[in-house]
Parts: sequence; C-alpha cells; structure tokens
Amino acid sequence: MVTPSISAARRLPATVLRALRPPTTPSNTTATITTVSSSRRPSPFQPSNTTTSPSNNLRLPASSSSSRRAIHTTRPAAAAQSSRRSRKPPLAHNAEPVPDQPPTTDFGAMDVLASAPVPTTAVEVCHADGFSLNSGVHIGGGSGALLVSGEAFCWRPWEILGGSGGGDGMGTGTGMGMGNRRGKRLVNERGQWEVGEEAFGVLGVVWPRPDLLILGLGPEIRPLSPATRRAINNLGMRVEVLDTRNAVNQYNMLATERGMGDVAAALIPIGWKDGA
Repeated sequence: MVTPSISAARRLPATVLRALRPPTTPSNTTATITTVSSSRRPSPFQPSNTTTSPSNNLRLPASSSSSRRAIHTTRPAAAAQSSRRSRKPPLAHNAEPVPDQPPTTDFGAMDVLASAPVPTTAVEVCHADGFSLNSGVHIGGGSGALLVSGEAFCWRPWEILGGSGGGDGMGTGTGMGMGNRRGKRLVNERGQWEVGEEAFGVLGVVWPRPDLLILGLGPEIRPLSPATRRAINNLGMRVEVLDTRNAVNQYNMLATERGMGDVAAALIPIGWKDGA
C-alpha cells in the first residue's frame, strides 16, 4: 500500500484520510471490546444502544442483551387480573365469606305485629291541646286522656278538688280544698308531679284491673310525689313515668302486644304549661 507524502495528505479530503489509515487487527478489536465491557458496564438507563470505546472513539454495539433489562413500573393487565382472581374473598367476624350482593332478607316479614289489629284506643296524633285516637275520637280543649280497657275518657286531674271535697276523677268534684288553692298546677313545691288519689277514681271501679299504668306527664318528665305513687300502688298497679310522646309510643306498642285490658294510660297534653 502506497502512503502519500505529508504535503499531499494535507490536500486530500478527510474521508480519504480516514480510509488510508491502517486497519485494526481483529485481535486488537476483540481486546478493546473486552476491556470496555469488563471495565465499564453499560447503564440500563443509557438512551443509546451502542458503547463508546475510549481508545479509538468507535461506536460499538452492546456486548450482550443480558446487560440491559426492561424495567416495568406497572403490572401488566393480565398479571393484575390473575392476581385478583387468586386473592381470597374477605371474611366476616364469624369467619364466613362476605357476600358481594345485598341480602335477600325481607325485613317486613319480620314484623310480628304487622297482622295484629290496631287497638281502638291507640293514639294516632298528639296535639298541643289534646289527642286523636285510632277510633276517630278526638279529645281537645286542653284535656288529657285516660285510656282504660278499650275506653277513652277526658282527663283533667288539675281540676280534682282535694281536702274535704269529693270528686269522681273526671273534673266534676265539688267542695273547697287544696285543689282550689293550687290552681292549675300539677307540680308541688318540691318539683314533684302530684295529683290526688281521686284522679284515678275510674281505675278503682274497673275489673279486671290493668296491670300497668303508663303516665305521660306532658312535655317533660318529673318524679312522682310519694303520695301519688302510693295511691297508684294501692290500686295494685305498676306505674311507668314518661313524657307524653314516649308514653304514647309505649302504650300503643304494649296495647297491641298484650291487649287493651292489661295496659292503661293517663296522658297530659304536650302543650301543658304548669300554672298557666
């Protein structure tokens, strides 16, 4: 091979000079590649697929495909689906699988009182000055209600006269006594709910007598005075004291379950104001 002179070589194009360079022997190439591969492993994040040799600035292909591995940041869709299928269903507190559908239980069928007849004395509406019953009877004018053995009575215990006077429990008593001095009041000086024993006169003539008396004391609940509790106990009845709204709900439920003959109710209107 003829080597041009230095002056002539300077006038030749760069492409021709590159071609006139003596070729590298295969043994040198192999050694260079081995040296680069062993001393400098290509980074998997390098954007190019070639490796640069520092000795001769040659762009060489990567030594092997094992030096670069694909990095998956997300799961393949098929792998995610198979993982969900193999996952066990959640368990409840009793170690049973949790169903993925709502229960088919008919809660309406669990109402054991659905087919029971509604008592005629069941209270449908509580008014501020009275009550409306299931039978269509309306008690108004600020009167209370006394519900005994399927019968409804207007009840005005604040008009019952005590002391030497008499009364029938329905506000028709005569005479002068403690009732006139107290006026329209049902709460004594100690903050206790108190009425005379004549207020429960109807319960004394009923037989068989109800086992339970539910007292609704108006918009709020108060303790009974010892005299009032003693008068009810002398009739052989138990007493449950509630505000009128809860007393109505309790009476309606117990009268439906046990019957109107076993439960009685004495209710004060929810708009009652003591002393007004």
